[in-house]
Amino acid sequence: MPRSVLNTSSSSALDPTRRMGAYPLDSGCYRFSVWGPLLQQIELKMLCPIERKIPLQQDEEGYWQVELEGIPAGPVEYLFVLHHEQGQVERPDPASRWQPHGVHGPSRILDPSFDWQDGAWQGIPLPQWILYELHVGTFTPEGTFAAIIPRLPELLDLGVNVLELMPVAQCPGGRNWGYDGVYPYAVQTAYGGAQGLKQLVDACHQAGMAVILDVVYNHMGPEGNYLREFGPYFTDKYHTPWGAALNFDDRYCDGVREFFLQNAEFWLEEFHLDGLRLDAIHAIYDFSARPFLRELSERVEALGQRTGWKRQLIAETDLNDVKIISPREQGGYGIDAQWCDDFHHCVHTLLTGEKEGYYEDFGQLEQLAKSYRESYVFSGQYSPHRARRYGNSAAQHPGSQFVICIQNHDQIGNRMLGERLSQLTSFEGLKLAAATLLLAPMLPMLYMGEEYGETAPFQYFVSHGDPDLVEAVRQGRRKEFSAFTWKGEVPDPQSEETFYRSKLNWDLKSAGQHQALWRWYQTLIRLRKTLPALQTFQRESVQAHLFADCGLALQRCQGSHALLALFNFSPDHSATYSGWSAGTWQKVLDSNDPDWLGAGSQLPYQSQGDPVEVPAYGVVVYGLSGLSV
Repeated sequence: MPRSVLNTSSSSALDPTRRMGAYPLDSGCYRFSVWGPLLQQIELKMLCPIERKIPLQQDEEGYWQVELEGIPAGPVEYLFVLHHEQGQVERPDPASRWQPHGVHGPSRILDPSFDWQDGAWQGIPLPQWILYELHVGTFTPEGTFAAIIPRLPELLDLGVNVLELMPVAQCPGGRNWGYDGVYPYAVQTAYGGAQGLKQLVDACHQAGMAVILDVVYNHMGPEGNYLREFGPYFTDKYHTPWGAALNFDDRYCDGVREFFLQNAEFWLEEFHLDGLRLDAIHAIYDFSARPFLRELSERVEALGQRTGWKRQLIAETDLNDVKIISPREQGGYGIDAQWCDDFHHCVHTLLTGEKEGYYEDFGQLEQLAKSYRESYVFSGQYSPHRARRYGNSAAQHPGSQFVICIQNHDQIGNRMLGERLSQLTSFEGLKLAAATLLLAPMLPMLYMGEEYGETAPFQYFVSHGDPDLVEAVRQGRRKEFSAFTWKGEVPDPQSEETFYRSKLNWDLKSAGQHQALWRWYQTLIRLRKTLPALQTFQRESVQAHLFADCGLALQRCQGSHALLALFNFSPDHSATYSGWSAGTWQKVLDSNDPDWLGAGSQLPYQSQGDPVEVPAYGVVVYGLSGLSV
């Protein structure tokens, strides 16, 4: 039977009367809560054990609620009946925890209890993070959370310590990158649902690995998106590349903000996640005096204090604006770190020669040197691609606030054919790229399969049910590549073959160049974890300058410890280096050694200032004499 739950108290982060969705209060009793400030009436339609409708009560802030006793332990499904001036419609819960029948079907009540075994887990400090981004559906043949767990020992042996999962919120069908999610609180059923995700996180924590999740707070997917029928979740003031903008600063925005603030808390607290990657925050339009992102960082910080370990927020942004990662007391948002695409674009253009689209701003070796020193390449300079000045300086922020990569889902999947770097450069080029990443004074992120030179593409795929939408997606993909001169046919996003073509081929890593590349990554990660000079991220500890016409020297120091990495970006000829600091330098790593299937190194084991010839696409690392490796 229903209980009255009308409450007129003000909203707060811990106020249970503002908690959205269906969640248990005690044995057999659930509270149902949904925000709909402009609706005339909302009813709860229970579909089992017997079908019935229960009216909800509305408070002054537009929350409709009811407490219902006698909920059985078995599957219980429900809908909300929305009363508009035009009539009635039945819709799933916007904060549904479970959509077993897809995005158009009823919601199912989910018991959040789980037998966690990670009670001793305290997280990993951000400066120690080595991230590994993966897509659950293509990481294994099975495409489930459960299938990832047996792979954890291999990832730990490689040396990565943070899994970054691409979005897992419920999307249409079973094939999607995750950015078409329409139920931000429900875990994709095709991957194993909420129980499967909790089992994965628990297994990771017991093995000493952190887990963060990619979440999308800038737009919602098109199919199964019924939010507009509940309330003013969207605004016409702004527009995103993916459709209507979410309402973070217009009339009635408080309920929208609360929906997503609670969502962040939900993922971090209920699933024990170590952090969130915030997708494309430059498309979160908010000119309020208290921006949503700042409020989000406040709520996440409070949650960390409440639960005993700090959670991290990492923003994806193309703004090159340190306001995002600056402390709140200095007028910033207080986000812990951000992706730095400039680094990727530097390495990519130097290795591939591509200069189309946004790559037209890059291709100079000095830009990579600047990224090592300051992270941002564009810190106020004129950008030809944007036709304006762009960015501000990050020189006062440590490198540990920047996540960098040489490949990620966007930079691969948003190519017409989804080619990985393994298809765009040589084996020596892959070793060079890996070293530029893993020796950098920023936080490195690998993309699944990169560590052994996966050759399968990662292409864009969906499984929408609306034929008109499917055709619109196909046309949109073709239009997206108009700024590039890539040749070939755009893979059909709706085709199952596109999805299966994007799955990893794990057998590759056991032989030949693939095995050597995997060991190269493993060795670089071990150096990063053990050498003192690679443990600091302060700007004054980093020097980066060019030599010859194609070489870059990166020197990192901590106290009396120093490391010098010499990179040659020419595929054709060697580069002479003679800019040694005083002391006896001892060779630590050489990409041309036979261990890495090189032609055989001609470089001296020790150097006291004599010039050395770094071979084409070569990498050599030296440390001061007496360095223990």
